[in-house]
Amino acid sequence: MAGSRAEAGRAYIGSFTAAGGRGIVTAALDPKDGSLTLLDATDELPDPSYLTLADGLLYAVSETEDGAVAAFRTEPSAPLALAAPPAPVDGASPTHLSVWGDRVLTANYGSGSVSSVRLRADGIPDAAATEVHQHTGGGPHPQRQQSPHAHQVLPDPSGNWALAVDLGTDSVRTYAKAPGADSGLLPHHETALRPGSGPRHLAFHPSGSVAYVLNELAPTLTVCAWDATIGTLKPLLEIPVLTADTTSTGDAYPSALVVAPDGRFLWTATRGADLISLFTLDPTGEEPTLHGTVPCGGAWPRDLALDPSGRFLYAANERSGDVTWFTVDRESGVPVRGGSAPLPAPSCVVFG
Repeated sequence: MAGSRAEAGRAYIGSFTAAGGRGIVTAALDPKDGSLTLLDATDELPDPSYLTLADGLLYAVSETEDGAVAAFRTEPSAPLALAAPPAPVDGASPTHLSVWGDRVLTANYGSGSVSSVRLRADGIPDAAATEVHQHTGGGPHPQRQQSPHAHQVLPDPSGNWALAVDLGTDSVRTYAKAPGADSGLLPHHETALRPGSGPRHLAFHPSGSVAYVLNELAPTLTVCAWDATIGTLKPLLEIPVLTADTTSTGDAYPSALVVAPDGRFLWTATRGADLISLFTLDPTGEEPTLHGTVPCGGAWPRDLALDPSGRFLYAANERSGDVTWFTVDRESGVPVRGGSAPLPAPSCVVFG
């Protein structure tokens, strides 16, 4: 299963090669202050915009028209190296991926679909074993919602379901594992969110019974009850991620969210406004309270990530070309800027 270890002291940063990025960059993580030192990079895979780690391998999407997924070996003393040629996902512009059992799943934004690629016994994606689930529908936004745009797909905490967030259809689709030894995905349920909200990313509360959906076109956060026994999501409330005076000053496009491991805080990133928002969470996780914002340290924060200890928060600022780190105040949850590492067009940070 996907995971990361604090003692490894490594971060992996995806970046857009088409915009001058270096591909996947390996960095050393200082556990004392959260600082990153860039070590080496590989551009073998075009536009590796999203990454995930599982069982000693680093998986990456290639966010191109001919979308693909690739696995890299993560030797501690050696640069990243492709474990095998990239496997096509039969979908356009994949923006997210996750590992679910013996499958790697991708959300294909351009084609509005979810792909499931079988993994061989050694963890390498099998190019000959890909299934695609095409979404249908749209939404009221005249430019962004003329068709489906799957933006994220991830397993739930129970491991029994996979959820796909679709910006184009204002919905979250739930998939089950199809029966049989060679099991893929089985469409199970679709949850409609407010028309025009444009859901982008989802994260779970540590309890596993609450999910938060970050809406790119709103900009808001939708709090949902998650029932893992039957695989259904129920929207409870929708709240702004920015104050009224901030949203009135220009474009604001939320991009990513993370939840503290102890369930006390939630942070969101918003591009355009270039802010990180802090929410405090009640014990149930169902009533987030916006407690303010801080600058993201750059421009266009595409991704937010917590290190394995939960002490440091990272913003991948795509347009200013840097990854900025923050120390999280243990009592208040406020991110305090520590520093930044220059890197063209960063898009994602993971730890391992």
